[in-house]
Amino acid sequence: MDPTETGAAAAADDPQVRFVDRHDEVAAALQTVAADVVGVDVERADADRYFRRAALVQVGVDGRCLLLDGVTLDTMPDLDVFLDAGRVAVLHAIENDLEPLAAKGVVADRVADTAVAAALLGLPTGLGGLLEAVLGVRLTADKEAYQRADWAERPLSPGMSAYAAGDVVHLPALWNDLAARLDATGRRHWYEQELEATIQRAIEPSRDWTKVKGSGRLSPQQRAMLRSVWEERERLAREHDIAPNRLLHDDVMRSIALEPPRTAPQLVRRSQRRRNLLRRYAQELFDAVERGAAAEPEARETSGHRWTDADRSVYDELRRARAEVADALGIDAGVLCPSKPLWRAVAGDPEDATQLCEMVELRPWQAEVLAEPLWAAYVQARADHD
Repeated sequence: MDPTETGAAAAADDPQVRFVDRHDEVAAALQTVAADVVGVDVERADADRYFRRAALVQVGVDGRCLLLDGVTLDTMPDLDVFLDAGRVAVLHAIENDLEPLAAKGVVADRVADTAVAAALLGLPTGLGGLLEAVLGVRLTADKEAYQRADWAERPLSPGMSAYAAGDVVHLPALWNDLAARLDATGRRHWYEQELEATIQRAIEPSRDWTKVKGSGRLSPQQRAMLRSVWEERERLAREHDIAPNRLLHDDVMRSIALEPPRTAPQLVRRSQRRRNLLRRYAQELFDAVERGAAAEPEARETSGHRWTDADRSVYDELRRARAEVADALGIDAGVLCPSKPLWRAVAGDPEDATQLCEMVELRPWQAEVLAEPLWAAYVQARADHD
């Protein structure tokens, strides 16, 4: 199946695709897609791995796309130089691609993220829906199948090559349109702040044992057990480049914390899948169980605030005020401000709007539109319960 169906230019429908797997060909090949704005995308083959690896890096403009082979090209210094030459690299959902690109030695000076821009404009954030809404481009109906494909497979099938190119050749035109809309709506500074925050989240370590689902409901001693096993699983996963959940699933870890096994074989039997893999590391994980049993209890994370019915009413009013502003702006309320941080304002008893915004950790653009409505809602809700 053709990867695109569109009324746009024929060149975009049927791009010229070149596969490059030799270091000495990369620099010259990149000149065929040299432009001020280029699309960049990464297809990964890391579902079972700890480290995120780029199996394929696509670089494209309208009508032309390079597929740089991440399997044979261990580093891509020529692409790094190419993207440092003042041009803008346009990606979609940049947080997924920065790490695998950096592993290839590629760090772009100037980047744009069409997903961030779309969210701030109230447009679909999925690439398929966004392309159709903005450019009238319809990507292949087999997108989900290709997302599950083995991108380390060689040679690439014609369908995989077409899909990879179809994702990236439209990004420059898409960004140009979204950038114009950001300027027209006065939201360019919103975008710049959100892009910076998105990049920062992508480069900061985010793995933490407290993010295991259900960890907050465990007792302090059970939390100590979970932490010990999680840290050992993390060490083994990094050392052997295994996806942590492939080695020992979070659900199994939680069951271990609730009811610790008495032997390494018992630990293996807790898992319903990949027991052969788990068996290799069972003793080390069981040693972590024993360390967890002897560890100091891990207290639950808490604000120290005892929530009252009045507090919950204040929180509901803050959410209502946020929703009204989001509706007026035509964006998702969660994009404007996530719900959970609003609890900090309830617990913190702010003295004014500025302090409330600081407690919720709003970025400047968010405070610009939310400070007055949130403060008014807070004051009224507190007055109603005094």
